[in-house]
Formats: sequence, structure tokens, C-alpha cells
Amino acid sequence: MNHFTCRLDLRPRLSSLRNLIYSVVKSLCSFWLLLVLLMSISSAIDPQVLDGVAAVVNDDVITFSQVREMTGALEKSVLANFHGEDAKNKIKEIRLRAVNELIDRQLIIQEFRKLKATIPSHVIDDRINSVIREQFGGDRSAFLRTIAAQGYTIERLRKMEEEKVIVQAMRQREVKGEPIIPAGKVESFYHEHSAEWTQGGEVKLRMLKIVAGADPEKNRKLIQEIRDKIVRGADFGDMARIYSMDSNQDNNGDWGWIKRGDLNADLERAVFGLTKGKVSDVVTLDGSYYLLLAEDNKPGTTRALTEVRGDIERVLLSEERQKMQQSWLARLRKHAYFKIY
Repeated sequence: MNHFTCRLDLRPRLSSLRNLIYSVVKSLCSFWLLLVLLMSISSAIDPQVLDGVAAVVNDDVITFSQVREMTGALEKSVLANFHGEDAKNKIKEIRLRAVNELIDRQLIIQEFRKLKATIPSHVIDDRINSVIREQFGGDRSAFLRTIAAQGYTIERLRKMEEEKVIVQAMRQREVKGEPIIPAGKVESFYHEHSAEWTQGGEVKLRMLKIVAGADPEKNRKLIQEIRDKIVRGADFGDMARIYSMDSNQDNNGDWGWIKRGDLNADLERAVFGLTKGKVSDVVTLDGSYYLLLAEDNKPGTTRALTEVRGDIERVLLSEERQKMQQSWLARLRKHAYFKIY
């Protein structure tokens, strides 16, 4: 098989794909391969662990080791923050999502093969040499020692880099034309996400926290029962003083006036999404359950639609491109044989 660049005259339909490949390579900063070295390989598989088949995609096999490479860091985080059935269920979700992502990736690579195209070897050489130069001061031996210590080979990293270029180029190739975003959709998005365009503002907050602990199901049920009592008229402050597991328990869960940036981003979204007097649904975060009460609020300043229209259009365009890619992947799956074990 000739290199892709040598087949342009014979296969004009590949020209746009070739351009996409080089565009993707240029846009991929050395950051990606550095992540492979410093993060992905941190979950490299113990060579003593037997490998096995996680899924089959047409004639290709996805192994358990490939799945574990994707999920290792996430699974460690889950085990550090959840216990029992909650941890098991979350890990199952993570692994299933990883298997499906690997199936999609393999289908895309197979589609690339059907085009009889290849990635020129110098493209991958340039990427790896860039990392060696920028992250290892040009010391190739140090680079090789680093990846060897993690159980990786240069051949393996080359293949990973090549597949990433292929997948991104093929995804871009399938998004033909620029989606048109109706003006009404922009306006609806603006109103539905007004909190994102709002600066300043404060909420007088009460918070009740229950740590999931060794029995997360029991404690999840407990905080839901507490919420039901509050909705039926129980005083939030009293419930916080009795049940809350944080430093403000003695203050009836009173956190005072909270400004944007004072809380974790997930809690902040929940807090500033509440209207005055509203109690949140149960918020699950980092192994704990939260109830939030907005006792009062001071509105901030919301930017005009004309100021943020460009930002909104970029978000909506990205969503539309994602839908187009998902539609393409659905077609690939429809005509493929795959099985998850």
C-alpha cells in the first residue's frame, strides 16, 4: 500500500482527507502525547495481569488492557470517593462507556482503511520528536527510559499517535458544510443559560451535607428523606443542625452570603440556579450528598444577547457538529458486527 500522499493523483476523493490529516497534525500540540506519557501510562497494565477480549468489532479485537488504560485513573478516583454498590455501579458505567468509545474508534479506523490511505511515517516522527525536544530537552534516551519504565514501547506510542490523527481527521471529514443555527435557537439558549452570562450576584445560602461513607445507599436515602421533610414544611436550619456533617452544622447550616467563585463549580451552578426560598434536589459530589437552600439573593448583571451571541453560536455549532458525527457513527455501527463481552 502506497502512502496517502503518493495516491493523490489516482484518488482525488482523498485530497480533502489528506488536507484534514495535516490540519489535525498541526493542531495537535505536544500536550497530547505528553498526557499519554504522564497520565495515561500511569494506569499501564501490570504485565502479570492476564489480558482478555472485551469486545469484537468486525475482525478486530478490543482487549481488557485497552479498556483499563482508558479507565484506570477514573476508577481510582471512584474508589477514593465511593464505596459499596455505588462504587461498583460507577465503575461499570465507566468501563461500558470506555468500551463503546473504543468500538467507535475502531469503526472509524476501519473506515479509514477502506480508503486505502495511510499516515506518512514522517508525520508521526515529527510529533514524537517535538515531544522529545520540548519536554525532554532533546534527550531521546531520557524519553525512551520514561516510556519503558511505564511498560510502553516507542512502537506502541507511534500507533497511538497515528490512530489519534486518523480518528480526528475522519471525524472532521464527516462534518460536511457548516450547520445553520436558527436565530430562535440562539435566543432560547441565551434565556435557558442566563446564569452563565451573569456576573456578580450573591445568594444567602444554607447547606446540609451528608457524607456517603461506608453505606452510601443508606445515606442517600437519608438525605432524600430529609429533603422530603423540608418540602413538607420542616425548617431547613433545624434539619441541618441535627443531620449535617460539615463545619456549619452548629450554625444551622448557615453559610451567609455566597459570591460566585466561593464554591466548587458544581455546587455554584446549583446554588445560583435556585430562586429565593427554593431547596435544591440532592446534589452528589465527591462522595457526599448536599441539600442547598437559597434564603435570599441579590441579582447580578446579565450581559446582553448581542454581547454573547458569538459565544452561543460557537457552542451550538459544536453541538450540531457532534450530532452529525454521532449520526455518522450510528450508520457505521448499523453496518458493522460488534459484540461486547
